[in-house]
Amino acid sequence: MDHPPRRKKTARFVEIAALAGVSVATVDRVLNERGSVSARARAQVVEAARQLGVPRLLPDARHGLIHIDIVLPDNRTPFFQRLNRALQRGVAMLDKRLVVHRVWTPDQDEAALLRAIGPRRYPRQALIVAAPDTPAVRAALQQARSRGEHIALVVTRVDEVAGAGYFGIDNHAAGRTAGYLLGRLCRKVGRILLLSSRRDYRGHIERSSGCREVLQAQFPQLQCDEALRETYDDPDRCYWAVSEAFRRGDVIAGIYNTGAGSPGIEAALRRFAVDKVCWVTHELSDDHRQYLQQGLLDVVLDQDPDTQAIRALQHVLAALEMAPATGAPAQGGEFRLYFAENMGPQPYLA
Repeated sequence: MDHPPRRKKTARFVEIAALAGVSVATVDRVLNERGSVSARARAQVVEAARQLGVPRLLPDARHGLIHIDIVLPDNRTPFFQRLNRALQRGVAMLDKRLVVHRVWTPDQDEAALLRAIGPRRYPRQALIVAAPDTPAVRAALQQARSRGEHIALVVTRVDEVAGAGYFGIDNHAAGRTAGYLLGRLCRKVGRILLLSSRRDYRGHIERSSGCREVLQAQFPQLQCDEALRETYDDPDRCYWAVSEAFRRGDVIAGIYNTGAGSPGIEAALRRFAVDKVCWVTHELSDDHRQYLQQGLLDVVLDQDPDTQAIRALQHVLAALEMAPATGAPAQGGEFRLYFAENMGPQPYLA
């Protein structure tokens, strides 16, 4: 029985070389992974082989080390500690070709943050970052995108950065939920005290504005101050803001704290509050768990930092063609509500 002649490997290599615009020798070095080839030529050969349906396991289009930066504020709140731990666990499972540089920038030091976002001494391919939404930060992230770097934003959005993925919660929806809960749970007519970590973080702005919208539309008996009290997650600032409201003689019906610093709120309520004050805040941290159990805190909205970390890592890996593409929510992900009745026993920072 006659068999058709076997097709020579070189003939296939010639086709790949013609489509990729390189030499047959370059195709041989790439597909058999021997010798040095530029990253561009390597990518062209692999893509041409894919298009031609070459029946073999193709090498990765990327060659050498891939650099990713994780840039977070040096913020010691439980949320950022847990986010940092979640990213550490995720990084430990990554491909060994990925070199992850972890960068902490001093809170409120924009110059240090801009240096971290700016060009590095190594060729950075991707960036995971939590950053305020300021003109300088937007410009720095836009420049990173123009250099071909993939960006995943966690915790809070930064506008006008085309192609950047956002993997935090829907902060505006979280604020509206807080407003609805305050309206339903407050036991008296009075003022709602809004405390915010920082005005330059879009997440805190969205939470506060969402809360105001619902209170004004659905619960007009609860007056909400237009001015945000900026606390920088500091317990002393939180204590001062709540204490000042009580000393003025305001009837405080509820408090919504969009950030951290809750020990200061707890201390002020124990000292000044005569009647129950409805209190809504974020993250099921260990101190919040205690306040819920004691009946001082009513509801916690949790951002689930573990999921944020996983989705951000999945995004940059997919962008680097090292993992399947995953769809990201355009306006942010879901969040969880915790009351005294549905808390689990697991500590927030195990």
